[in-house]
Amino acid sequence: MKGFHERNGSLKCSSKTSTDSSPTSGTGSAPGPSDSKFSKTSLWSNFFASAFSVFDTISESSTSSSSTSACEKKPSFSKTNGWTSAVKRVVSGGSMRRIHERVMGPSKIGMSSSTSDIWLLGLCYKISQESSGDVDATKGLAAFKHDFSSRILMTYRKGFDAIGDTKITSDASWGCMLRSSQMLVAQALLFHRLGRSWRKPSQKPFDQTYIEILHQFGDSETSAFSIHNLVESGKTYGLAAGSWVGPYAMCRSWESLARSKREENDLDRQVLPMAVYVVSGDEDGERGGAPVVCIEDASRHCFEFSRHQADWTPILLLVPLVLGLDKVNPRYIPSLQATFTFPQCLGILGGKPGASTYIVGVQEENVFYLDPHDVQPVVNLSPDNLEVDTSSYHCDTIRHIPLDSIDPSLAIGFLCRDKDDFDDFCFRASKLAEESNGAPLFTVAQTHGGFKRIHHGNTMVDAGEVRADDSVGGVGTGDMDENSNEDDWQIL
Repeated sequence: MKGFHERNGSLKCSSKTSTDSSPTSGTGSAPGPSDSKFSKTSLWSNFFASAFSVFDTISESSTSSSSTSACEKKPSFSKTNGWTSAVKRVVSGGSMRRIHERVMGPSKIGMSSSTSDIWLLGLCYKISQESSGDVDATKGLAAFKHDFSSRILMTYRKGFDAIGDTKITSDASWGCMLRSSQMLVAQALLFHRLGRSWRKPSQKPFDQTYIEILHQFGDSETSAFSIHNLVESGKTYGLAAGSWVGPYAMCRSWESLARSKREENDLDRQVLPMAVYVVSGDEDGERGGAPVVCIEDASRHCFEFSRHQADWTPILLLVPLVLGLDKVNPRYIPSLQATFTFPQCLGILGGKPGASTYIVGVQEENVFYLDPHDVQPVVNLSPDNLEVDTSSYHCDTIRHIPLDSIDPSLAIGFLCRDKDDFDDFCFRASKLAEESNGAPLFTVAQTHGGFKRIHHGNTMVDAGEVRADDSVGGVGTGDMDENSNEDDWQIL
């Protein structure tokens, strides 16, 4: 992590003071290479991930019989109940779970012994004891834990009204990517309406704005951003109740849902008071290469969102990426770490194959995440009930996994609250691309598909440039060596 901090010294703990102001995966399976491209480990990893993501709740009580109920049944597999029950008995017995964890690598609970800084959605927490002493280090750790537990958690739910024309009343075993995306958008609303410095109060009654935000993610069609409405809006992109979905389709589904809600309401009554911009590569994601944040496109999204009344509005950037073949290419790891230093950071939709999580922080090589793989009963969230129990929407258990173990198919979110915030984001993103040694997560350009250089003070990058080794309409064939000069971008 030392090298990461040295390379990004200008970003370290220098977030804009406006950060605290209130105006503010499943993981899909991308097209893969031929069998010869996969190692034996990745084949076993994919097998176990697919087999056990249906049963594994990833909870602390995994050895109890109740933990296996998190993903009990998949509606379309009723003919395999005998086989399902047999495998679940083996899994609950522990032997297959140990094999699974040996292949995939278990997640860890609690804090590591590291004293390196922690970055949580754009805020830096000093844990080092070298100069500040034990007292300050303890305060930093306590502040981090309070911030982490104040993030909104969305998990599997059971007992809600059936989704659409189906008989599905629970998203257990298939809704983890949808829940992860709900968490990211919920943080965007929380930051926008209550500010980055907001923390969940310990006593009731709660703030009505906080309850209203939770209500929008309730599990019924009457809640704007419910799993019911997400599935309906995402049909064009392959979303269906009972099926897994990847980050790219998930981002597009949010774009579609936001558009439909914008058309339903007046400008001053928008449930999502921000434009949504899904950042894709050239030709709207139909060509390989790093996605391009186009300034003109962002401005157009804001102008359309305001119904031609304002040049700029708050904007939610969703950047779906595929950063490798069967695992994240190590060349992208420093850039992924650095995104958590952005004051606009909303985290990452990612995890392991078939098991999406919401990644919110980083410390050295490990990332902290919120886990949706826990089945909880539906909560009736009335926007006027300020005494409602919201404990199921927060988590005190801190989980972390190595960043290089997550699935390469992921999506990053950013919230820019105004034009100045967007300009600051572009400055940081351009600098990050310049320091990426030829492997940027995304680039910044003034015009879509152009080669125009973007100047930010002393920073200058060839924004929007597509390298010659980016194959058209196909998957890059470069190897996974850290020093390779070829990219591993795939079609999104």
